[in-house]
Amino acid sequence: MLTLSDDHSSPPDPHSNNNQKPTKTIDSFSLNVVFQPIRHPRTCLLIAILSIQIILLCTLRSLPFSRPHLPPPYSAVSNPFPSPEDQCGGRRVFVYDMPRVFNQEILENCDDLNPWSSRCDALSNQGMGMRATALAGIVPDNLLPAWYWTDQFVTEVIFHNRILNHKCRVMEPESATAFYIPFYAGLAVGKYLFLNTSTAKDRDRHCEMMLRWVQDQPFYKRSKGWDHFLTMGRITWDFRRSKDEDWGSSCIYMPGMRNITRLLIERNSWDYFDVGVPYPTGFHPRSDSDIAHWQDFVRNRKRTTLFCFAGATRGAIKNDFRGLLLNHCAKESDSCRVVNCSGSRCSNGTSAILETFLDSDFCLQPRGDSFTRRSIFDCMVAGSIPVFFWKRSAYFQYEWFLPGQRESYSVFIDRNAVKNGTSIRQVLEKYSREEVRKMREKVIEYIPKFVYAQPQEGLERVKDAFDVAIDGVLKRFKEQEEWGYKW
Repeated sequence: MLTLSDDHSSPPDPHSNNNQKPTKTIDSFSLNVVFQPIRHPRTCLLIAILSIQIILLCTLRSLPFSRPHLPPPYSAVSNPFPSPEDQCGGRRVFVYDMPRVFNQEILENCDDLNPWSSRCDALSNQGMGMRATALAGIVPDNLLPAWYWTDQFVTEVIFHNRILNHKCRVMEPESATAFYIPFYAGLAVGKYLFLNTSTAKDRDRHCEMMLRWVQDQPFYKRSKGWDHFLTMGRITWDFRRSKDEDWGSSCIYMPGMRNITRLLIERNSWDYFDVGVPYPTGFHPRSDSDIAHWQDFVRNRKRTTLFCFAGATRGAIKNDFRGLLLNHCAKESDSCRVVNCSGSRCSNGTSAILETFLDSDFCLQPRGDSFTRRSIFDCMVAGSIPVFFWKRSAYFQYEWFLPGQRESYSVFIDRNAVKNGTSIRQVLEKYSREEVRKMREKVIEYIPKFVYAQPQEGLERVKDAFDVAIDGVLKRFKEQEEWGYKW
């Protein structure tokens, strides 16, 4: 905005009474004599135009505007890239260099993170897991190196590796506006969740150690945690134990966690500090062209099945809704395709799941062990349209990553209607081919926001799930400062 400074003088007023009027007598040369030779209309018009331009030029030069200092024309060539300040809008991230016990030692002890088997393969390749060579022939050959058997609980590792090379990262905490805590909370508590011998103290130990360390940092003390954030690679309910005998850790309920923003694959919809981020899928693009090629592939895929379901029953749950869907699909076998994931047959994905999603217009997405499930994102990455039965499965979870208009990319069928006999097939058959095409196109448009790019490659102009999450956190912290939204 241009401002007028008080110490600039205003131009003289030509209508002021202080101005002296010229005398009428100009010796023997009257005005008629002077301008007698230039009475031609064109000449007079030219003089009038020139006079107006001179008056305007003099007037503008006298106005007290400050002139911008323009860079020399060669500056764009000598410095073709915008500065970090311009790229980040003044928002900068500092990554704490924490003791190894909070991250690297957990990875090094990957054989002990699961009571049944080693997790070393799942945590390899910077959290992406082993290469999915079995997908050869299902995905395009040039995209096969972008596919991995990625575990659903590794966002902590993926985010840590990505943020170390983030364009807005700074090495001096004094200049930071956000502070990332690289603590692998989900991996640390994971092995204690299924051990009958574990105690509440076991499940809380790492989080208590982390909070003692963080609360001792001067920049945490300065903000009381309002500008701090971390990734917790499991669902929020794994960290919300109220009583010692209950499931999980009490990490989120510990006093030092109150103001820290938490990125989780499933959030508590009523907790401001919980942010839902997509479950990791097996697709980790290396470049913008990988994204574009995959989008074209799923867009042009010939789909032969109306809808599908990949999952397993929950025998311990009374009136298990998944079992109802499996029975429903069995009765509609000419329209519905099933991938039975009982046991561990679908752990970290299988070629059968991807191929089924690629061949289906719609994919059924009931709640999993909690309201969300990784299959939602596996389905959409394959260009299939999700069908939800609980609004909390997606609509109240991933606002930063999904289209605002729910009906533009998904179908909602109330689970109680299905229990009372509503035919899923009849509901889905009511959508015209053009409506299905538009919904699929919206899903395909949002695929970049569902996937995590390879950390050593990254994307050029396209923002992936990691970029969207970090941008959202930085924007949130900026708004908190501007609005004074703290308690």
